[in-house]
Amino acid sequence: MHSTTLRRKPQAKGQPPRFSIAPTGQVRACLAPLPVVALRLPPATCTRLQRLGIRTVEDLLALPRASLARRFGTEVLLRLDQALGDIPEPITPLPPPAPFAFRMTLPEPIGLLKDVEAGLERLLERLCARLAATEKGARRLVFTARRVDQASVQAEVRLARPMRDAPRMARLFSRGLEGLDAGYGIDQIRLEAVELDALPLRQLSTHSATQHDDLADVITKLGNRIGLDNITRFLPADSHLPEKSFSVVAAAYSEAGGSWPCPAPRPLLIFAPEPIAGHGPHPPARFRWRQLWFRVAHALGPERIAPEWWFDHPKWRSGVRDYWRVLTQEGRRLWLFFTPQNPGWFVAGDFA
Repeated sequence: MHSTTLRRKPQAKGQPPRFSIAPTGQVRACLAPLPVVALRLPPATCTRLQRLGIRTVEDLLALPRASLARRFGTEVLLRLDQALGDIPEPITPLPPPAPFAFRMTLPEPIGLLKDVEAGLERLLERLCARLAATEKGARRLVFTARRVDQASVQAEVRLARPMRDAPRMARLFSRGLEGLDAGYGIDQIRLEAVELDALPLRQLSTHSATQHDDLADVITKLGNRIGLDNITRFLPADSHLPEKSFSVVAAAYSEAGGSWPCPAPRPLLIFAPEPIAGHGPHPPARFRWRQLWFRVAHALGPERIAPEWWFDHPKWRSGVRDYWRVLTQEGRRLWLFFTPQNPGWFVAGDFA
């Protein structure tokens, strides 16, 4: 009988273990140097074997089978034969998880919106009870209504956060249910949580929970119209460069960031640098930008920012920048910078 055994290769310290397939006919040679605990024997049996000097599979193979069975029982021989491939070892696969879906067959066809909403609420209560028992929350729900002509219509809701609050989830379905075509009547409805996330039980204050839920509901309502990926938020990033100090992520799949580390005030609008005419390291007294002339009333700076040498930023290849906060007599508050290596002035932001 041929068998295939996985043999662990020696690896360098700190590296993950590597495995190879033992060639046919060399299973004994591959198993021989392994310790007896590799046979999945009970700890008490391994301890008795080691006390007798039987530390490896090779030591075990050298002993008579009859004496092994008499002194240690048949389990040692069973595990040894299974490792050698002489006895098959059945594997019982795990059963697939039951779907988080509930169905209701109606005694009479329905067609009114309030009747469909009442049936959905009953399905949501059953679904949320099971979600709470497993400490999970739904991220995407699919409601299917089967009509009497055997056609099916669906309404789908994507949630901005894991949820198992039946009344709140029912309100989010209102727009989707209004567009369902009931035809000559609906005789069966089904609700399934297609996507799930972990939602452990936790203690929440009334104010913080309500505030967080209201924002998530707004994101959910807008996201089901224009797409959850199109609703974004800014998060702080670990970089001192103005253009790299934030990241744009989907609001539905992220949490609001904490405090924004900011060594100095930053403009409300940051855009690609736009050149202006100027000479010397101090802001020009008068300059033209976007077809308008501006006169400098007050300037505060400079704030020198150097590029990150460990990253290649093409827009920062000119070297360090000296940033100035400039108040113009026309009322605009602009963010200007000067490049000493290649003298030039640029407008990079507007404090609005």
